[in-house]
Amino acid sequence: MKLELLSPAGNLEKLNTAFYYGADAAYIGGKNFSLRAFADNFDDSELQNAVKAAKAQGKKIYVTLNIFAKNQDLGAITDYIKYLSSVGVNAVILSDPGIFALVRKVAPELDIHLSTQANTLNKYSARFWVEQGAKRIILARELSLKEIKEIRDYLPKDIELEAFCHGAMCISYSGRCLLSDYFSGRSSNRGECVQACRWNYELREKSTSGEFFPVEQDDKGTYILNSKDLNMIEYLSEMVDAGITSFKIEGRMKSEYYVATVVNAYRRALDEFIKNGEAYKKNKTFYEELLKTNHRAFTTCFALDKRTDTVNYDNSQSVGERAFIAVVKDYNDDTRRVFVEMRNRFSEGDILELLTPSDNLNAQIAVKDLKDETIFLPFQETQLYHHMVDMFAQCSIPFPTGNAYSNQAILQMVSKGLGIGFSSVVATRSNMLPLCFIPISNDFKQWKLCAYWRKGHEFTEEERTFKTFIEDYYKNP
Repeated sequence: MKLELLSPAGNLEKLNTAFYYGADAAYIGGKNFSLRAFADNFDDSELQNAVKAAKAQGKKIYVTLNIFAKNQDLGAITDYIKYLSSVGVNAVILSDPGIFALVRKVAPELDIHLSTQANTLNKYSARFWVEQGAKRIILARELSLKEIKEIRDYLPKDIELEAFCHGAMCISYSGRCLLSDYFSGRSSNRGECVQACRWNYELREKSTSGEFFPVEQDDKGTYILNSKDLNMIEYLSEMVDAGITSFKIEGRMKSEYYVATVVNAYRRALDEFIKNGEAYKKNKTFYEELLKTNHRAFTTCFALDKRTDTVNYDNSQSVGERAFIAVVKDYNDDTRRVFVEMRNRFSEGDILELLTPSDNLNAQIAVKDLKDETIFLPFQETQLYHHMVDMFAQCSIPFPTGNAYSNQAILQMVSKGLGIGFSSVVATRSNMLPLCFIPISNDFKQWKLCAYWRKGHEFTEEERTFKTFIEDYYKNP
């Protein structure tokens, strides 16, 4: 069977990124019935466009239906299955036996990929699901390559095996976790996980004083449930020998930069393996590329039968060796100028490194002659903070809060005449356009609302509402 590199895609932009950097297929979720409810995900129209884009490039789209369904879900799921079949998705990913039966009943032509949530850990379980009609088994992360080989040998040769090769891992068996539900009321098994396993924990005395007792690995604290990230890029040949044909990258909630970096590294590594076999391991560039994007400490976890080095005690936060600076949107051959969409600050004289699927990977470019194309709209408001809250409320957009943007911090910034910027992270979480307010008068009574969106941007409903609001305010401040 042909080897497949399978990428996550949390939205259309990430899907295009995954395909551009070499993914053969992508797994995506709709607005419902997916275990990543807080990814942007795809509405029906976007999903249809995704399928068209994939087919035009000879790629594949797999759609997740991997929640644990309740009775009230089944009617809508039935309609959704029919829709997925009508637009031509290549397969659905599911674990619930009831949803499995629905797919076989209402859309028997749809291929079924059994989700890792089904906890397939042995050859008899795998054979059972194959006999029910599964085309592909997505194996549990808790298996060794030796165990996977035994499963492969027990199944019909036309049955595909998919396994994770890279990304975050759940502390629970294949993601069946109740911590999120217990702590926050948000069920991880219905796509709303708060990742409680990544929190820093400490002991508290059960008495009237309630004294806290530190449990520390080091001065950063202790993350006793925090798993390391899987990284199998140096063991692709062993995965192939075990019978794995689809190499899956975790990360529908990750950034497009993460998708680009990881897909690019694995694409190059797989191509080198196909060409030169085991010798691909001599090229350390593949592994080094994975250090550049956000990650926790790496592990091979269960794959090599060594399970003693899987918990990330040091820190819950990811680190990376590079910062995501900008996306190249266009290039003018005549003027030799590049039009980029800025994601982090850079200045003239800085040296930028290219992340590209071409031979120019890691080429360095010196920044010269910057020109700003941000759209500025006039804005006057003395009580800026209150107007901001008003604006977001009218657009049904959550107002950013927390340590970085607390009420007090915002008022202090306003009083000092500082611009208030909302980073791309906040923009992503809040589904709103990146924006900031900057003072244009010494008495801080006049401000500019700076908002920007790229040419040809397909607005979400919330973004369109916000854009219209800004434009109306511009006409009638």
